[in-house]
Amino acid sequence: MDLAIAGRSALVCASSKGLGRACALSLAREGVAVTMVARGEEALHAAADEIRRETGARILTVTADITTAEGRAAALAVCGAPDILVTNAGGPKPGDFRQWEREHWIAALDANMLTPIELIKATLDGMIARRFGRIVNITSGAVKAPIDILGLSNGARSGLTGFVAGLARKTVAHNVTINNLLPGPFETDRLRETARQWASQSGKSQEDVLQERRAANPSGRFGTPAEFGDACAYLCSAQAGFITGQNLLMDGGNYPGTF
Repeated sequence: MDLAIAGRSALVCASSKGLGRACALSLAREGVAVTMVARGEEALHAAADEIRRETGARILTVTADITTAEGRAAALAVCGAPDILVTNAGGPKPGDFRQWEREHWIAALDANMLTPIELIKATLDGMIARRFGRIVNITSGAVKAPIDILGLSNGARSGLTGFVAGLARKTVAHNVTINNLLPGPFETDRLRETARQWASQSGKSQEDVLQERRAANPSGRFGTPAEFGDACAYLCSAQAGFITGQNLLMDGGNYPGTF
């Protein structure tokens, strides 16, 4: 399917690795000019070079912390007025809520709720004026099925979900959609860190924990970043203009509920 977004521009956050990188790659394959943002300069430039070689797309890079006002300003200065915004930031570390102080909660909210909102605020009116915009927030499957050791992420990302639910109904008449992609277990550094935490609590090896999680999933495996990136690209497509305010859960069938 031709997603009809060739020539559009996108800002993809935290895109040097993992799911963010996968989204940047899938959009670049569709002919989108992508601005990639990440904190690690070496990994970011390596990822951008690989995507350029594979796709021939125009790829710009910004080494910045997107969770800061300065980082967002730097990214927007390079990207300009994007047609597509993919928000993403590393989740807070797992742990026990008894260990978290106010500063831990504020950092989680800054990264996983307020940063996406600020980026939406900075880009939304331009999208409305041009009558095309696609905003995809990478959140977490924990929004639907909270994970006990990810309380900081559960709380912050649920706040973003509530905010988007209201705003998305106001923008769709202007052909600007806002949706959330909720990853379950994907083969990423984040998954391995969570497995390490569980392993330390259970006395099992990290590989044993990972294997148990694979076996417990109805699909019998973890998701691949490529699957996630292509789902993101579809939500950014011209054909997805009737989808807004939704939470697309990608978890291999792990969530047991009907709704």
